Amino acid sequence: MMHQSRTPAPASEQNLQSNAKADASPERVFNLAANVGESVRERTAAIRAITSRTRILALNALIESARAGDAGRGFSVVANEVKDVSSEIARVVSDLERELMSRVEELETIGRLLVSQVRGQRFADLALNAVELIDRNLYERTCDVRWWATDSAIVEAAAGPSEATTRHASQRLGVILDAYTVYLDLWVADTDGNVISNGRPDRFSTRGLNVARESWFQQAMQTASGDDYVAADIAPSATLGGALVATYAAAIREGGERDGKIIGVLGIHFDWEPQAKAIVGGVRLSDEEWSRTRVMLLDSRHRIIASADGKGVLSQSVQLDLAAGDRGFYEGREGEIVAYSLTPGYETYRGLGWYGCLVYTPPKAG
Repeated sequence: MMHQSRTPAPASEQNLQSNAKADASPERVFNLAANVGESVRERTAAIRAITSRTRILALNALIESARAGDAGRGFSVVANEVKDVSSEIARVVSDLERELMSRVEELETIGRLLVSQVRGQRFADLALNAVELIDRNLYERTCDVRWWATDSAIVEAAAGPSEATTRHASQRLGVILDAYTVYLDLWVADTDGNVISNGRPDRFSTRGLNVARESWFQQAMQTASGDDYVAADIAPSATLGGALVATYAAAIREGGERDGKIIGVLGIHFDWEPQAKAIVGGVRLSDEEWSRTRVMLLDSRHRIIASADGKGVLSQSVQLDLAAGDRGFYEGREGEIVAYSLTPGYETYRGLGWYGCLVYTPPKAG
C-alpha cells in the first residue's frame, strides 16, 4: 500500500501555525488587534506624507511650467494630473483608514471583552478552588474536636479535676499536638469556663484563664449531642501570643458518650495564618497576574481573613456585588476584574459563609 506524501506548508504558514499553537490566548487576540490598529495608523500616516510631498512637487512643477510659458504648457498638464492623482490617493487612504480603523476598534473591543470574560471566569474558578481547599482543611478540624472530646484522659479531667487528672490530660493533649502541628494549643475548660488543662503549658500559660464569655465556649455548652461542634470567627488570641486562630469547640460529655451530660468543653486553636497563607499564596497565576492581583479569603461579612499580600487582614472588607450568584465576576469601579466564589462546604462541614476572592487590576491603556 502506497502512502501519499504530504507537501510541507510554506515557512510563513508554518510560523503562523506555530505561533497560534504557542499562544492562542484572548490576550494574544487583543494584542494582535492593537498591533494591527497601530500598523494601520503608521502606514496610512506614511502614505499621507508621500502624497503630501507629491502634491508639493506637482505645485512646484506647475510654477515652473508657468514660468516656461508655452514651452511648459505640456508639462503643466502632467503636473495637474499628478496633483489630481495625489488627491485621489489621499481620499482612498482616508476611506481605507476610516473603514479599517472602525473594524480594528471593534476587534479591540471584542478582544478586551474576551480577555475580561475568560480571565474573570478562570479567576472565579480559582476563588472556588481556594475556598474549597480551606474548607477541606477545616472539615478535618471539626472531626478532630469531636473525636478528642471523647478521649478518656480529657473526659476524666473534666469529670474530676485534680492535679493528677489535669496533668494527665495535659500530657495527652501534648501528644496530640506533636502529631497535629497545625494547632497552637488545645484547652480543656470546666463548665464554669475555667481552663483546667492545656497541651503546651511550657509555651502558653493558661493559669487562671476563664473563657466563659467566649462565644465558642457558650455555644458548645448549648450543643445537643456529641455529634455537634462550634466554629468561631477568625480572631487574635492574647493568650496565644496574639496569633490569629480559628477556634473549634465541642462539649465534653460524661463517660465520653454521645448523649452524656456536659461536663466541660474542649477548645482547639487552629494556627490560621500560615495555613491560610499557603492556600492564597498557592493560587495558580502567571507572574504578570500575581503582580496585579490580590488573592483573598473573606468571611461571611466580606471581611478579609487572609490575603496573599498580607494586607488588610481583619481590618478591611471587600464590598462584593453578588448579582451573579454564589460564584461569578464583574468589573469594579476602577476597571478591576473582581472574581469570587462562596464556600460550597465539604462533606458534613457546611462552611461559614466564607468567600474566595481575586481582584485583578489591568494595566492602564497606553
